Amino acid sequence: MRTLLILLLSTLLATSILQADTPSALPGTQLLESATGDARSVAMVAGIDRFSMKLIKEAAKSRHANWKQSLADSAHRESFINTMREKLRTCIGLVDEIVPNPGLQRLSANPENKPLAETDDWTAWYVRWPVFDGVYGSGVLLQPKGKVRACVICLPDADEAPMAALFGAHETPQAAHHGAELASLGCQVVVPLLTDRGHAASVSEPLHLKTNATHREWIYRQAFLLGRNISGYEVASMLSLIEAMEGANIATHPPIGMVGHGEGGWLALYTSAIADRIKSTWVSSCFTARESLWEEPLDRNAFNFVTDFGAAELGAMIHPRKLTVSLLGDGPVIEHLHPAEAGVQDIVAPYKLGGITKEAIVSELTRLHDLRPEAKSEGGIYDFLAALGLDGAEGRHVQAITQDKTNQAPMVADDWQAENVRQLTDFTQKLIPLCEQERGEKFWKKLPLKAEPILEAYGTHLASEREHLWKDVIGQLPDPSLPMNPRSRFISEDEFFTVHEVMLDVWPDVVAWGYLLLPKNMKPGEKRPVVICQHGLDGLPEDVVTEDQKTRGWKFYKAFATNLAREGFITFAPHNFYRGKDAFRVIQRKLNLTGKTLFSVMIGQHQRILEWLKTQPHVDEKRIAFYGLSYGGKAAMRIPAVLPDYCLSICSGDFNEWVRKCVSTELSLNFVFKNEYEMWEPNLGRTFNYAEMAALIAPRPFMVERGHNDGVGIDEWVGYEYAKVHRLYDQLGIGDRTEIEYFDGPHTINGKGTFKFLHKWLQWPSSK
Repeated sequence: MRTLLILLLSTLLATSILQADTPSALPGTQLLESATGDARSVAMVAGIDRFSMKLIKEAAKSRHANWKQSLADSAHRESFINTMREKLRTCIGLVDEIVPNPGLQRLSANPENKPLAETDDWTAWYVRWPVFDGVYGSGVLLQPKGKVRACVICLPDADEAPMAALFGAHETPQAAHHGAELASLGCQVVVPLLTDRGHAASVSEPLHLKTNATHREWIYRQAFLLGRNISGYEVASMLSLIEAMEGANIATHPPIGMVGHGEGGWLALYTSAIADRIKSTWVSSCFTARESLWEEPLDRNAFNFVTDFGAAELGAMIHPRKLTVSLLGDGPVIEHLHPAEAGVQDIVAPYKLGGITKEAIVSELTRLHDLRPEAKSEGGIYDFLAALGLDGAEGRHVQAITQDKTNQAPMVADDWQAENVRQLTDFTQKLIPLCEQERGEKFWKKLPLKAEPILEAYGTHLASEREHLWKDVIGQLPDPSLPMNPRSRFISEDEFFTVHEVMLDVWPDVVAWGYLLLPKNMKPGEKRPVVICQHGLDGLPEDVVTEDQKTRGWKFYKAFATNLAREGFITFAPHNFYRGKDAFRVIQRKLNLTGKTLFSVMIGQHQRILEWLKTQPHVDEKRIAFYGLSYGGKAAMRIPAVLPDYCLSICSGDFNEWVRKCVSTELSLNFVFKNEYEMWEPNLGRTFNYAEMAALIAPRPFMVERGHNDGVGIDEWVGYEYAKVHRLYDQLGIGDRTEIEYFDGPHTINGKGTFKFLHKWLQWPSSK
């Protein structure tokens, strides 16, 4: 009996201990299952990846339905096509005016100024033509000796040299290989040099920095944030070339055609969709769906492209002019994942290229025929020629030459390519101050700084600017669609506060998750201010809470969420999903295709966090502040700029002359030299730098925390950009609402002036 009693007491004691150790949920929430922070982060990234893929599929489906309906309306078809042409220009970064064109300029191929090559039918020359100030297109001209019956631009794949045009017809769809054949038929042919995928010229000579970014990606890294891209530059070059060829044949007006293969095929589609002067277009190894564009080279990234375009839609824009699509496949997949050689920075974004099958081409052609049933596009080079009035070309003998029969100058392809990359780099770098001027005209000069009452007028004006940033630059998703379904669990406590893990549903496959720290001395009915404590790149919520000085989290964050909780603030440390290297970076590319970015998702997560916090009994919904370090500082600029429910914002370890930081080749710390290939946001340089984002936070309090030794920037650039912010606050009569604190330290939370700033503007007494 005594033994049985002991066993019973032991069982009751064990049960009591187990219940005490079992995590409990916050009132109004379900119990959250236990998991590591790393596991939750990986699951969040995977869920958002699935979410982004669904957005792509939904956008493609809606696009096809929209185009089909719009093209069926004959009364408005032309205006619809014109609207889509303007959208295509924006998508590919075709925004700069080409310079006046004096025509094709022949370049010496040798000291004797002889042609590059010559047959009975044509002569060949190196040529160039102006595109932008200091930028020239270049290539090989094949000039027929008789009457010019047509003008044809042969666009090779990016890695194919224009010289391939000289060596006769080939049994392949390669565009340049048909140069001699076309010239023998009486076509004036130009085979342009395209920016290739080598990387010898992806360098900064002054900084002695070499990278393995392809030449095309190197230009993308500088141009995308400025609203441009290599595709837009090259289409501009084609439009200028068309003008030059038209000018050279102004008396006879021969028809114009384009032939394109691979990269050249896409450029031919873009150019022909935009320029209705092109009568016939033939493309190969490109006409396929664009929903997997995120896997292809980074330079092909185009904001909102899948929402509006696929190959079929480009074909529909070309119709009723002739489009001929080769059904030949593209061979094996090429994956560019190799590490850089010694002395070269490994920054190239991973990509797959090629592998286009006949089945994929036929599938996209089927979509084209559904959009425009009258369009018949399958065929080869002779169908293309027939549309130019060159019937009977098949079977004609072509006089070919060989490499040793050319009069080629010592100039080699690498030299030609290096000059091309240098010109595009110089042109793009010169755009940086021009974009600042553009922001001055479109943003700063329009602020109502003389209206009365000034803050009311300013707030009213900001509504449209805030919408512009959110909708057109960041990309706006619908508000969270799922019920919150809050789950929580107790993690730990000390004498000052308790720590709880919280998870909320946002959209299908997307959750918000973080740590909530609740002070213990809150009285019934008391309302406290909240500080959102946002971690940076590769961080977790626990990193801003931990007081273990041996951890990576302590090194950067100094337990600022914990220290603020001890000061009496409620703190919440959300997980932003910029974690997992390529796992999250590739999501940026997927989201871009539907006109969204990483911050489109994060803003939705923060909408849900704010919504839930406002339901908590001790939260003062008018006093919810944002404080973030590093990538969290990026969040501190963007999220409060579009969500006015944050009553103030503190940007730590990130505030910068952000446009220069992203695209300038002046400093080695800039992103053109880094592997963080998700950093560039579309057209941001022409619309919102950090001063403009801070202006959207105004008139709410705003602060910058900056360590002199923080490698994310330099004091001179930070001070330059912040001066615009302080001037604005002074002009609004609220100069005391903004501060910058410099401290002699690295990339870390300093927590001195910022804590005072929080106490002051959240109206909470300091315990110190």
